[in-house]
Amino acid sequence: MQSRYLLFTVNQPNQPPLEPLSRQQVLLLMGITALLLFIVGNLWRLIGNVELLAWEFSSLALVQGVAIALGIIGASSVLYAVWAEYRRSVDTYLEFVLKPLAIPDAIWLGLLPGLSEEFLFRGIMLPGLGLGWGALFLSSVIFGVLHISGVQQWSYAIWATVIGFVLGYSAIATGNLLVPVIAHIVTNFTSSLIWKLRYTKP
Repeated sequence: MQSRYLLFTVNQPNQPPLEPLSRQQVLLLMGITALLLFIVGNLWRLIGNVELLAWEFSSLALVQGVAIALGIIGASSVLYAVWAEYRRSVDTYLEFVLKPLAIPDAIWLGLLPGLSEEFLFRGIMLPGLGLGWGALFLSSVIFGVLHISGVQQWSYAIWATVIGFVLGYSAIATGNLLVPVIAHIVTNFTSSLIWKLRYTKP
């Protein structure tokens, strides 16, 4: 899921439209967000004596991560087609954040949130809260809430909570943080690239 909570605040009714950000501003804010998440995660790890969830490179983890990403992308596409509120929320975000970026920037849209958010929410928060159903539920809700940018974005917050649950469950079920990391990176990269290729004028 692309990092939304620091990138912009959605307009409230009767407010003037937000000034568009430049490519440099979007990338800088993404970098700052990722850095803050890493800092919070490491502080929690040190203060709470939390051990990072295992991270193991394997072909199975790659296949599992890509499969989960494809499922997320497919479900999001269906939701986009049938749920008008979700469609408006996604369109607002994509227009604001992706429009100033170049097509190669989709790499950063995959890597930065994929690594930093999974490090904190699945790598640190899940074991820090006990790795049970309660930890999975609470971390998913926090993940969803932090992805809301304004009252008009509630539909995306619900979606982010569901995705947080899927990613968290994959981490617990496989015992491998690399699985949700790959799923997150592939989802963000693919979704961003598709949008840029579809809406960027030749």
